[in-house]
Amino acid sequence: MADDWLKRWHEGRIGFHRDHPHPALIRHWPALKVRAGTKVLVPLCGKSLDMRWLANRDYPVLGIELAETAIEQFVAEGRGDVTRYHQDGFDVCRQGNLELWCGDFFHFHIDQAAEIGAFYDRAALIALPEATRQRYAFHLAQLMPPGARGLLISLTRDPGGPPYSVDADEVHALFDPNFRVTHLEDGEPEANGFRECVWALERRGPLT
Repeated sequence: MADDWLKRWHEGRIGFHRDHPHPALIRHWPALKVRAGTKVLVPLCGKSLDMRWLANRDYPVLGIELAETAIEQFVAEGRGDVTRYHQDGFDVCRQGNLELWCGDFFHFHIDQAAEIGAFYDRAALIALPEATRQRYAFHLAQLMPPGARGLLISLTRDPGGPPYSVDADEVHALFDPNFRVTHLEDGEPEANGFRECVWALERRGPLT
């Protein structure tokens, strides 16, 4: 899976990339009431302009991406000086209040996530095959403190992928154990048969 992802970026096969912030992010993020200044985790971030939308609204962003090409393109297309350093097995690029960590999301651990208080997933869950999605949902939960909120955009489609189809039943099965899951909207079916679904998630606290 990782090799295929890296090959897509190397060959420029990135039809999943949007050249503007996602409308669902713009519509629904304010309703999450995430406090300004809260650092937002963006797993499998690519070079998403959603990160700049968040950063421009005073949300520091920590994006994690396997493809170095995506990170280099992102900072080249941005503004401001870039600081580079190595931390805990990741090569990190910092530009303003954006940090991009190059490496495997599953190697990012809770001690590296101390400042994170929110998350945004538009293309991470649906990029993963079924066998890996349970691992992803559990790992995300481990990184989020109680009360952390996030926005998830899932996708249904005909068989195939990536991106993979993840229906409402699977979203609940994956996230209900550790999050309060709220369905926000279903998008209109697209010409390619894709249909997006938007969810608000809040990390549950310890049972009392």
